[in-house]
Amino acid sequence: MKSIAHVPMPAEAHAAPVAASRNLALDRTRTFLTLIVLIHHAVIPYTYFGHTDAKSWIGFDAIVLATDSFFMAMFFFLSGLFVWPSLTHKKPDKFLGDRLLRLGLPFAVAAVTIIPIAYYALALQQGSTESFSDFWWKMVTVGPWPSGPLWFVWVLLAFDTSACVLYRIAPWMLDHVNRLSRASFNRPERFFIYLVVVTAILYVPSRIYLGSNTWFEFGPFAIQKSRVLLYAAYFFIGAGIGAANFNQGVLSVDGRLAKSGPGWILTALVPYCLLWVLIYIKRGILGNPDTLPAWYEPIYSVLFVAFSAGIIFAILAFFLRFKRSGFSILDPMQHDAYGIFLVHYAYVLWLQYWMFDMNWPAIVKAIIAFIGTLLLSWATTAALRQIPGANRVL
Repeated sequence: MKSIAHVPMPAEAHAAPVAASRNLALDRTRTFLTLIVLIHHAVIPYTYFGHTDAKSWIGFDAIVLATDSFFMAMFFFLSGLFVWPSLTHKKPDKFLGDRLLRLGLPFAVAAVTIIPIAYYALALQQGSTESFSDFWWKMVTVGPWPSGPLWFVWVLLAFDTSACVLYRIAPWMLDHVNRLSRASFNRPERFFIYLVVVTAILYVPSRIYLGSNTWFEFGPFAIQKSRVLLYAAYFFIGAGIGAANFNQGVLSVDGRLAKSGPGWILTALVPYCLLWVLIYIKRGILGNPDTLPAWYEPIYSVLFVAFSAGIIFAILAFFLRFKRSGFSILDPMQHDAYGIFLVHYAYVLWLQYWMFDMNWPAIVKAIIAFIGTLLLSWATTAALRQIPGANRVL
């Protein structure tokens, strides 16, 4: 099972400046996205198309299509916001050392613990009779050695390293993004159009040439090939917004985006519905052929990036407007969100394995998988944070 969700919380992965770390809207946005990650993984086996459980519901296909189309890009975007300020205040060795501690160490530990435990549940579900020790040894020595959701961690570390090098060579390289961010203070649609155009230029050719679901894999290091440039674009565009004048830019709590109404929801819904039209054409009219018409992938790719940008702006507008002060039910989970991400995959796959032969409705199974994974992952993270020094990472 290939996962594309899979993300640590950018707020925890990056030590942000004091002013940025107190932006409650962004803190809560990141925590919200962690819950979306858990929902994504909780419902995947119960989708109608490509499901792995006997029970399914097409409503989960709608959820997976939406989440897969935006939340990884949004995680990279939010992660990038704090990079340039960190590079301004830290020497390169200190910056990279901090990233290795917060990203490299969790990746290495989880790759040899959480991931084998998680995928052993899949192996048993598929009829394997291997002991866990034999399964673990084969995975790390012979392979395949999937990374599940952990792929985000090493890719983010690679982007951080690239940003460190680029900042030392040309610290002005993102000035144009920052200028556009400030110019979009009262006109966020300008930045939205820029985001769609840039990501379309990078993503559409990649998807057409590399395919929609091919992965680069080397041991536990994996990434979806067609999305490498897309994720890099979101990361560095986020870095450009956060480089300077954050409170005067498109994500300012006093800007127009923070005062927007439901228009951004409509902006996201239009391309999302059109994606479903294309899916219906592919499956219902064309019969899901091995070779699609030449027009299909370019149109799908453009709608994909338009929906990604639209839903990201809709989520940001909501949190900037309604979740920037006071108390939120998301707050108690904020400091544990990164740990929840790191450990959740084992819990969700084992809960799904346990329910596999249960004759329960798909919705019931998905709810149990989500709530159980959230509670178990949260409790595990709280316990891990009691270990001396663990808070520096988690």
